[in-house]
Amino acid sequence: MTYVVAEPCVDVLDRACVEECPVECIYEGGRMAYIQPEECVDCGACEPVCPVEAIYFEEDLPAKWGPFAEANVVFFATIGSPGGASKVDGPQPDPAFVAALPPREA
Repeated sequence: MTYVVAEPCVDVLDRACVEECPVECIYEGGRMAYIQPEECVDCGACEPVCPVEAIYFEEDLPAKWGPFAEANVVFFATIGSPGGASKVDGPQPDPAFVAALPPREA
């Protein structure tokens, strides 16, 4: 895995990272985005454009958000590596861990 999207993205889904990604490796779940590790080219273009600073290089992921690395694995265990987010119809279901998080306060 290369980059991981963490808790600050939940219920935000700004899409700036999706638009910046040159290889379409950022997929949308119902509540947050996920980065397909096999499709990511480690360019880092997504990280600085994230308005909530939710994207971390895996080795720099704060321990408190460690479960989001596993959520990323679970998300792609279902859809695999489609070869680009545009090849998937709409948001995909979030892993149970993410789906069970309390809604973000507005």
